[in-house]
Amino acid sequence: MLPDRLDKDWLGKRLQFRGLPLTRVVVLCSTLLFAVSMAAAGNKPTASHSKLIVQGKYLVENLGMCKDCHSPRNEKGDFIPGRYLEGAKLDFLPMHPVPNWAPAAPAIAGLPGWTSAEAIRFFMTGIGKNGKLAGPPMPQFRLSRRDAEAVVAYLKSLRPEDE
Repeated sequence: MLPDRLDKDWLGKRLQFRGLPLTRVVVLCSTLLFAVSMAAAGNKPTASHSKLIVQGKYLVENLGMCKDCHSPRNEKGDFIPGRYLEGAKLDFLPMHPVPNWAPAAPAIAGLPGWTSAEAIRFFMTGIGKNGKLAGPPMPQFRLSRRDAEAVVAYLKSLRPEDE
């Protein structure tokens, strides 16, 4: 039944869902669906991010050989399974005293305590989040931005098994 005179709120009053104007319900549902789909997509690596991780894995494992210092070994000198890049006591010393020599390599699987930006800066400049150059025996890398991003993407993709 049409009213004698159409006012601008007549249609809005008629099209309601549980007391809410239907347009608001549609906008709310669309926003919710968009947010859920974006969250789901955010948990899946994109093809370009997957390629970045593969490049980072290559750099960490084959160029930097990071596991030699950052992964613990057993009494036979073999790497301890399940402890990849979780930090380790260094089993070597310099032949002569070296200032600021680190007795252990920190955990780098997942880059605990580092933001991506801090870690990228570190791998590009050798400067840590404390503003100081990396101490020995850690090399002061000067990676390109792309390589630093790849290393960080790979290390961030790793999580210690106890988490």
